[in-house]
Amino acid sequence: MDAVDLHIIRELQADGRLSNQDLADRVRLSPSPCLRRVRRLEDSGLIRGYTAMVDQVAFGLPITVFVRVRLERHTAEAVNVFEEHVGLIEHIQDCYLMAGSSDYLLRVVIESLEAYEVLVRTRIHAIPGIASIESSFAFGSVKQSRVYPRPGPRRVPEAGVGGAAGQRW
Repeated sequence: MDAVDLHIIRELQADGRLSNQDLADRVRLSPSPCLRRVRRLEDSGLIRGYTAMVDQVAFGLPITVFVRVRLERHTAEAVNVFEEHVGLIEHIQDCYLMAGSSDYLLRVVIESLEAYEVLVRTRIHAIPGIASIESSFAFGSVKQSRVYPRPGPRRVPEAGVGGAAGQRW
């Protein structure tokens, strides 16, 4: 992936509906090479798909809840059961495996506090193996971005330097 590929990705993250001509103009390529690069990025799996960004409040889901979950046990079976159940609950938009005091962080969008209570009581508490659930409600959103920052340069150890203690980056 070179600088042009990064530019293509950032432009598509900002506006996935760009025509190939507009994208080519923005990244300073002619349309054919631009389209070839986009297809290659899609085929490689780097670009996984395209979606519409929908206003959460206007859609009828004004409440965002961040839910920290701790499991009773960390066996492969307990983890698989939890993750399978989470995958079936559509109000859970994101699920992150965490390091630290919580095992998972969930982002839930929901229509009301009452609906969240029902979700927790009937769906989340019903997942076997949960030790604790802690909810934090977002008052609002300060920033939401779907455009990744440019990755920094990758560093490789200098040739001829031996051992971890002697590596220079």
